[in-house]
Amino acid sequence: MTERLRIVPLGGLGEVGKNMLSIEYGRNILVVDAGIMFPESDMLGIDYIIPDWGYLRDKKDLVRAIVITHGHEDHIGALPHFLEEFNVPVYATRLTRGLIEVKLKKHLLERTTLHLYAPGDVIQIGPFTVEPYHVCHSIPDGVGLGITTPAGLLVHSGDFKFDHTPVDGWPTDYAKLAEFSGRGVLALLSDSTNADQPGSTPSEAVLNDAFAQVMRGAPGRVIVATFASLISRIQQVVDAAAQAGRKIAIAGKTMIENTRIARELGYLRIPDGMLLQLGEIGRLPPRETVIMATGAQGEPTAVLGRLAVGQHPSLCIQEGDTVVLSSHTIPGNEELIHRVINRLFQKGADVYYDPLLPVHVSGHASQEEQKLLINMLRPRFFIPIHGELRHLKQHGKIARQLGVPAENVAVVENGYMLTLGERLEIGERVPGGYVFVDGARVGEIGPTVMREREELGRDGFVMAIVRYDPHTGHAVGRPRIVTRGFVFLPGAEDLLARAEGVVLSAASAKPGTPPTEVEAQVQEALSRFLYHETRGRPVVIPVVMEK
Repeated sequence: MTERLRIVPLGGLGEVGKNMLSIEYGRNILVVDAGIMFPESDMLGIDYIIPDWGYLRDKKDLVRAIVITHGHEDHIGALPHFLEEFNVPVYATRLTRGLIEVKLKKHLLERTTLHLYAPGDVIQIGPFTVEPYHVCHSIPDGVGLGITTPAGLLVHSGDFKFDHTPVDGWPTDYAKLAEFSGRGVLALLSDSTNADQPGSTPSEAVLNDAFAQVMRGAPGRVIVATFASLISRIQQVVDAAAQAGRKIAIAGKTMIENTRIARELGYLRIPDGMLLQLGEIGRLPPRETVIMATGAQGEPTAVLGRLAVGQHPSLCIQEGDTVVLSSHTIPGNEELIHRVINRLFQKGADVYYDPLLPVHVSGHASQEEQKLLINMLRPRFFIPIHGELRHLKQHGKIARQLGVPAENVAVVENGYMLTLGERLEIGERVPGGYVFVDGARVGEIGPTVMREREELGRDGFVMAIVRYDPHTGHAVGRPRIVTRGFVFLPGAEDLLARAEGVVLSAASAKPGTPPTEVEAQVQEALSRFLYHETRGRPVVIPVVMEK
């Protein structure tokens, strides 16, 4: 063996979301997943964040394929952007492929080769032999990956937990894991999301009683908010609604599409006549209806967020509604979620969320399950993936406690190049940060723009527009002052009148002084005046127009 095996995490390490991994051997690269991450509360105007795959751009001809582990947004959400740049085949299970097809625009669907694989298949991609095996998660058709390389066997856990009573009746493939162990595992890359949670993650089955209790006790409509791709959770809500004699409707474009695909492929079973259009719900008594909705993370533009502020086009919260938030709170979204919950209460709804009622269980392994996977596989090297740094650190500590030598454990964040051979080497860091998506703009919004948005959002702005005659060095006429987000205009006439005087004074200069220098004078003088009068620091924008 002359080539070296390299692993470069491009997303998902040091954060929750935008999972993406590059595995490189010689002149061959295999990519695993391409997900998005929700913006944090201070990322104003950002729709979502995708990985920085700049490391791969000059290696496009080396990328053989991208393999997808399951259909959640943090694993497939960035795929359309990736495929715009990299025309490579995509491998996915049946449900995951269906969810991907919903996301891809027509021109991408026409040019992209989507390969279907199933747990138990053996796929040859360049020098990589990929063996997907079934894992339990909060969506059907999730897999982990055994990837045999000339340097040895890698096992990528995907998102997993060991659920003995899964909703779909299909437990994790322990036999395949035992087979991998018998071959000898060079490195285990394992999901770290719940590495700080002791014990084992409860089974999805525990939610059935909670949903049944809500359906029986709710005096009116039941609105259940969860992720659009949480197909298993939708199935549980459907089953509970059917037992309670309720009909169901879906709200939210993405959830409607995902539900349609899951039904067509047989992963979601909804009895005939039970699923209604959203507009048909109003014909039934409230006690006979359930609405599945997006927005469990408090996103302002999702269904639940719009209901909370009364801006949904066809729905509104009614007295007697029961709202259930059935999802894990993504770190950083706590403020948004609490705001939505409070507004729902204000509008007369009763709101249930974990820990008030066990209406959500995680789809990720806790410490005892993580230990079990390590002990089953006994890898030579251990690389914790999928989690914030605190999760990765804790998972690395667990591996060391189970006997993996400290020098064989690589706790790294995005971008660090890992080389696996006789020993594990942590190399230089390549770009692996945030790429912001704002509407149709991808990667055009950087730290400078984000800082400017933060300043505008915090302090507002004041624009001073003045005509200036460079021949005389004096302003011509009265300046115009425009302000947004700084002061309430009806009560600020005196302040703005005095600001006009400051601008007139600052716009006086020696004859021949260019407008750019006058703008600097106006900005400095007006900023100083406004801070002295209000102790505020709005963004001051001077516009000096030459006469």
